Amino acid sequence: MIKINGSLIRQYAVVITVNLSILCSGLTIAWPSPVLVKLRNETLSTLSRPITEEEGSWIVSIGSLTGIAASFLTCYLVDRVGRKYTVIISYLPRLVMCVIMVFASEVWMILVGRALCGVADTFIFTVVPMYASEIASKEVRGSLGTFLQILASIGILIMLCSGPFMEYLSVNIMVLCFSIVTLIPLFFLPESPYFLYSKGRKEEALKVLLSVRDTETAAKDELKEFSLTEKDAKISKRELFRNKTFIKSASIAIIIGIGSQLIGFNAVSFYLQTVLESTQTNVSSEIASGVIGCIQLLAAFSTTLITDRFGRKPILASTLVGQAVGMIGLGVFYKLKEDSTGEITGYMNYVPLISLIIVVYSFSAGLGSLTWCLLAELFDGRGRAIGVTISMNISIIFMFLTVKYFAMITTTIGYATTYGIFSVNCVLMCLFICFCVPETKGKSIAEIQAELGSRDVSDVKGGNC
Repeated sequence: MIKINGSLIRQYAVVITVNLSILCSGLTIAWPSPVLVKLRNETLSTLSRPITEEEGSWIVSIGSLTGIAASFLTCYLVDRVGRKYTVIISYLPRLVMCVIMVFASEVWMILVGRALCGVADTFIFTVVPMYASEIASKEVRGSLGTFLQILASIGILIMLCSGPFMEYLSVNIMVLCFSIVTLIPLFFLPESPYFLYSKGRKEEALKVLLSVRDTETAAKDELKEFSLTEKDAKISKRELFRNKTFIKSASIAIIIGIGSQLIGFNAVSFYLQTVLESTQTNVSSEIASGVIGCIQLLAAFSTTLITDRFGRKPILASTLVGQAVGMIGLGVFYKLKEDSTGEITGYMNYVPLISLIIVVYSFSAGLGSLTWCLLAELFDGRGRAIGVTISMNISIIFMFLTVKYFAMITTTIGYATTYGIFSVNCVLMCLFICFCVPETKGKSIAEIQAELGSRDVSDVKGGNC
């Protein structure tokens, strides 16, 4: 049983505050869902003309390309200026993006804004899990790691519930206001204790640990763990890539990154309102997207409550099975729709919505909530920045491919076959989680490294190789 005390409350306060930046990312992630519909409509669009399908696909996906370039800068900054200030720096492209979107009158301006959005989101999704894992104690690291998905889900919910009913200008002013409000609290956060220690600022690192750990002994023990990693902290990148434990961690992280895109959730969520309209059922796409946003938030909250009780692997495996079921439901609906010549009536109107709810709940409760936490846990301090960056890059590449070509693929092979492929990928990903990913629940970073095969730490307990 986890004891609630002042240090635990401070951990939650710090992690929730840094995750406020994720709320803005949630807004921009869901932004294409209501806005693309407006930009395709001649009367609702503020542009000189309605956008084409090709332009729409680039608006959705261009952020993935700029995110790849941004990830290398992120890797440099987190170990130079620190985790906290890298998050703050991420607001520069975000604020510029908001201003461009407010005044956009041509498609190229939208593309520039979305490109900057990709830069900001890459900074955020790389650094925030890293910072949270270094602030959190091992007992609550899993539940604190899920706050990323909770705040992202809140942002997505706000956009899905309000975006369809607001004008284009109002939507972008709302994003700008949220960006300004969530930036201010970040200046009052402490820096990551591991970063402070790695820069020789040991007294400051201990001071931060004393404020977020139960006892002075626990803080000093964690400082000793930093020192074990510090012995190899100055090794070159070439030597790091010769380290078998790092290679194993990176391989697992890369496959998780690829799998999280090939299961199809992002392809569906970016085009959510468009997908709902394509079903041609009697259920309003605006209302349905709001319901789905609520479900996503509920799922993120439920994972926070259970992740440190049941562990990462059981949750990930069960939710991937659930997502496979949801994708099968969508595939079956579209197959029946293709074979039917009449109007869709009765309970079949609700099959797409129910299937999407299952998909969204399963992803948000599983990979959506735990991926970022798990990636940060797989690496020790010396390899965390480069390891997370590599896996992020690979994930971003596959996000671009799935999001950019989702519309084209569904046109070529049909919705039914596309969702069938996504369901098979969910099953394959589930098998990988079950047999290849270590359980990280309740373990220190050193213990996780030992389970992955590390021999650098001689006095680590609990590692099963």
